[in-house]
Formats: sequence, C-alpha cells, structure tokens
Amino acid sequence: MKKVILSFSVLWSALTYGQNKDYPIRAVPFTQVALSDNFWLPRIKINHTVTIPASFERCEKTGRVKNFEMAATHTGKFCTVYPFDDTDIYKTIEGASYSLSLFPDGKLTAYIDSLINIVGKAQEPDGYLYTARTINPAEVHPWAGKQRWEKERELSHELYNAGHLYEAAAAHFISTGKRNLLNIALKNADLVCSVFGPGKLHVAPGHEVVEMGLVKLYRITGKPEYLQTAKFFIEERGHYKGYDSTSGDEWKNGSYWQDDKPVTEQQEAEGHAVRAGYLYSAMADVAALTGDTALLAAVDRIWANMVSKKMYVQGSIGAVGNGERFGGNYELPNATAYNETCAAIASVFFNERMFLLHGDSKYIDVLEKTLYNGFISGVGLDGKSFFYTNAMQIKNSFTHPDMEASRSGWFTCSCCPTNVVRLMPSIPGYVYAQKDNDVFVNLFISGSATLTVNNKPLQITQQNNYPWDGNLAFTLNPAAGQNFTLKVRIPGWAQNTAIPGNLYTFGEANNAKVVITINGQPIDYTVINGYAVLNKVWKKGDVVTVNLPMQVRRVVASANIKEDIGKVALQRGPIMYCAEWADNNGRASNIVVPGTAAFTTQFKPAMLNGIMVLQSPVPVVNIDSVANTVNTVTQTFTAIPYYAWANRGKGEMMLWFPARIKDIDLVANEP
Repeated sequence: MKKVILSFSVLWSALTYGQNKDYPIRAVPFTQVALSDNFWLPRIKINHTVTIPASFERCEKTGRVKNFEMAATHTGKFCTVYPFDDTDIYKTIEGASYSLSLFPDGKLTAYIDSLINIVGKAQEPDGYLYTARTINPAEVHPWAGKQRWEKERELSHELYNAGHLYEAAAAHFISTGKRNLLNIALKNADLVCSVFGPGKLHVAPGHEVVEMGLVKLYRITGKPEYLQTAKFFIEERGHYKGYDSTSGDEWKNGSYWQDDKPVTEQQEAEGHAVRAGYLYSAMADVAALTGDTALLAAVDRIWANMVSKKMYVQGSIGAVGNGERFGGNYELPNATAYNETCAAIASVFFNERMFLLHGDSKYIDVLEKTLYNGFISGVGLDGKSFFYTNAMQIKNSFTHPDMEASRSGWFTCSCCPTNVVRLMPSIPGYVYAQKDNDVFVNLFISGSATLTVNNKPLQITQQNNYPWDGNLAFTLNPAAGQNFTLKVRIPGWAQNTAIPGNLYTFGEANNAKVVITINGQPIDYTVINGYAVLNKVWKKGDVVTVNLPMQVRRVVASANIKEDIGKVALQRGPIMYCAEWADNNGRASNIVVPGTAAFTTQFKPAMLNGIMVLQSPVPVVNIDSVANTVNTVTQTFTAIPYYAWANRGKGEMMLWFPARIKDIDLVANEP
C-alpha cells in the first residue's frame, strides 16, 4: 500500500503542477491522511463493514450485476427498472476503493476485481458500455432510443453512466494502483471523445457527471481530449431549441436540466439539484484548468444565489419534490422539503471546489454544515438504512403522508445509498489543503497527515473530540525547522455567522474569543478569509491549540422565508438540533422555545451511538380532547442532533420551533 501512495503522490504532482493552469490550492489526498477520530472513523468503518457489503449484495439481488452478465452474452432482458442502474455498481466500487486505502481487505479486493471482470466483458468492442442497450439492441429500454445517445439529453443517462464509471475508475486506480477498471473507463472515454465535440455530435448531457469524470481521467492521463470534451459538454448547455421557453414548465423549457441558457449566462442555482451540483462542480474544474473567467464568474454567482437564497438551515438543497429541484428564491418549505441526500453530496463536491478556487473558509463552512447535518442524516446509524429525502419536520403520518418518516434499506432508484457509500470513505481528503508553503486545516478530525512543504516532509497530528468539544490540538512534526504558514479555519459559527450571507443569522451575538496558543502560550493572530494565519519557523513537537466556543445558539431565518418567521432553530458548534417524539412525551410539534430558554448540555455515550443532547424547561401546548381545551405546561425539552433522528422508530420530528404562541391550527379528527 505504501508503494501505491507514493506512486499516486508523484503522479498527482506531475500532472497537477505540470499543467499551466489549475486550482491555486490543492487538497491533500485521502491516501495521505489517517484518521483516529471518534466521530467519523466509526462511521467510515461501518461504511466498510456494513454499507459496502450490503450495497454489493443488493446490487446482486436486484439484478444490477445480472444486467452486466447478460450484456456480456447479449442474451436475456434488462431486469431492473432504470437505465442508470449500472451506476450503483460503479459508485459502490468507487466507495469500496476509497475504503481499501483505509482498511486493506483481501476479500473485498478480490470481489471488486471479479466485478470489474464482469463489467469489462459487458463492454462492446469500441468501448460502449450501457447494459440497457447492449443486452438486446433490438429491444432497448424505453428511455434509451433506438440509436446510441439518441435520447441522451432527456432520459437515457448513457453519459451519466459513463461519468460514474470514470469516477469509480479514478478512485480504484488511485487507491490500488491497478489499471483493470481504468482501462475500461479510458476505452469508453476515447469513444465518447470521438463521438462528441465540434463538428461531431452536439448534446448537453441530460444528467451531468460525465464532465467531472472526464476531468479526473484528464488528471490521471494528461490526455487533452478529456478536458476538451468536458468543456464542450458544459458549453453545449442553453443552445437546444426544442424546449418551449415560454411555457413556465421546467420540464419543457430546459431549466430542469440547467439547459435553458448558456451556463455563463445563468444567474441562479436552478433545476434538478443533483444535476446542478454536478454541473457546477465541473464548471469549477474546467474554469480552474483552462482559466476561463466567464465560467469562474458564473460559478461565483450561482454559489452566492444558492447559499443566500436556496439552502436549508442544516445545509440541504433541492426544496421541491416535483423535479427534485431548486425552487424559487426563498422557496424553502418545511412540511414538504425534499432535500435529496444526493443533492447534499453534490453540494459537498461543489463547495470543496469553490474553496480550491478561492481559499475562503466560507465554502468549507457550508461544506461542514452539510457533512455534519444534511449528509449523514441520509444514512441510519446501522449503516444499512437510508433516507432518499431529508425532512425538515414530521408532524404525523396523517397530515404528512408523503414525507419519509422512517428509513429504507434500498430504493427502486437507489442513487442515494450508493452515493453515501462513495462519499463517506473519501472524507479524509477534505481535511487539509495546501498552496505552496501555506497549509490549510479545514476540518477538525483527529488523525495524522503527511505532507511535503518546500520539498521537506511534514506530519500534522490532530487531537480533539469534535464536534462535541471545541478544544482542538495540532502537533507539528517537520523533519527539521521549517518556515511555513499554518492556516487554521475559524468556523463562521464561531464568529457569529450562522451561514455565509444573511439567509440565516444567530439570534444573539456571542463575543467569546477564539483562543489560540502555541506551546501553551496565548498568541495574537490575524484572521484572513476565515483562517487564523500562523507563520513561524516550526520545529518538531510544536503544539497549536485552538479553543472554539461551543454555546447553544438560536438561529433565525430571513424574513423572506415566510414559513420560518417567528421561529428558531438550535445549533451547537457545526451541529443542528431537532426534537424527536421519543424524547418529548411522544410529541415534537407542540414545543415552544422562547428567547428566555436556557439550555444545558450533556454527552450521552449510550444514546444514538453517542451524542450531545440539549435540554431546557420550555412551554408545550397540551390539548385535552375530552374537555375540549388547550393549555400550556412546562416540560423538559430534549433536543438531539438532526442527523440522528429516525433511528428509533416512526414519529414526530421538528427542527424549527415557535418562539411564542401566535396561533393554533385547528384540523379535522385524524382517522
């Protein structure tokens, strides 16, 4: 494994820095970061021991593997529902590959190789790989069209499948050093590049991701056609004349596909939220690699719109169920919030790239908010139950019959579980970043990282109990005295910023100072772009400590979000809190959190795999149906981290609480 890590480091350095243009900042690769963390490491281990095996097993039981086997022999009938079901295998291989770099596993390695062999046999001689057509070209999936790529813009997902193949191949190659899946991907990518481009077939991919995948193959091979084709696909958007731009129907005017206007003219985050996040990530990649200033301006503009007008307080995006899409500005309903888990993952990809472009901590603030809340809410603590959508409130099954109040082991469209599989073990790659002799500490996750600064080795070891405790320690071990700048992110939530922009703000200011010491001595420091800038000649064993204030904070929404006027949400550190029925006498929708409420905190190691709970005596509304009366009583209110809800059965959950009683809804008797 050490040889693989070394070869990848050399490869990355040669390709990334041998190019004329690229991200000015680079992430420290996941292969160079080893975790010893009490929060993320157990989740990544569960992903390895439970989620990945369950995903592969479900791919077999549902016929996803069989589709590839039938494609290899051109016999049988496509046996799953969607033509993009191939991607569930690719994404699980991707996640398993990341996981192998953390937990070497001979049995898993052999199984992945056996699957890659099956995938390779299903590939057609010219590189085409799409089981929904290859099994029987005379009887294709109804979404696919009679000819290759005939319905790519609308439904076929041929290029979407290819993109996830490329991403899986890149992860597998980087993690293992093997080329078996990479060779399959390169053969397919060469075909794609020969078919699409100037003077060839013109199309904007219906579901973006191929663009990101092509960029990853470009980074591995240096082949310019891959980057050129990624840029071509991005620039194809907004030129199709088949949509009725006056209909107001997103399914017809192209905004659902981010295809209603050229990307450089787009002003807002629009359409299907997952597709959008993948597109914006690819736009950032291509902007960095080509120096395209128009693309750069577009992603800056779109990001600002998304964060300041279209994001939920716990980091989720994609409010509208019809089309799984962004709504209008400030269209953020609670009762019908969609918040696809895949959209949270796409947002992580997008925000990481925005940080690499600009080096501003605000992007990591959003990424962190999403990771600790909107992302891990999508997977149960057991590692094998999932949410496709992530609710903002559940009052009861009668008034909200369409909301997911309990988790599922799998879905007919199981993009979210397999997307969880691939993001979870890649998290070590989001912790650190580097620009020349600047070392960025972005996430606070215990473990050690090995870097090279000014051609000299450096090890950084983090020790903390984050996110429950704000005391952070960093031990620096350079090979010899080294002068470099350590940039430690001071989270926005520790600087009175609930989220970048003014969509959500803290209800009261917190003036507690973030204290930093070096070798036990408090220091004065400067904050630039959200980072404490610590520059000195560092020596072996130097210890930096950072003390982040961890008070319970009330969050209030912009008055433009009409549903949240007069309500508060609760945050401690990066964690958003909710009330669940199990801790609050069977109800959660009757709780009032006045401005005078004072909270106590307690860590409960045996509860929900170990959580910090918040408690306060607050008014709750009681209804006496016999006496036909309504009154309030004081009750101990218990709040748990939002990510942990729906692990103890089905019942009410609330994230936004009224600060005072203004009205009472009267509803008909429940059946």
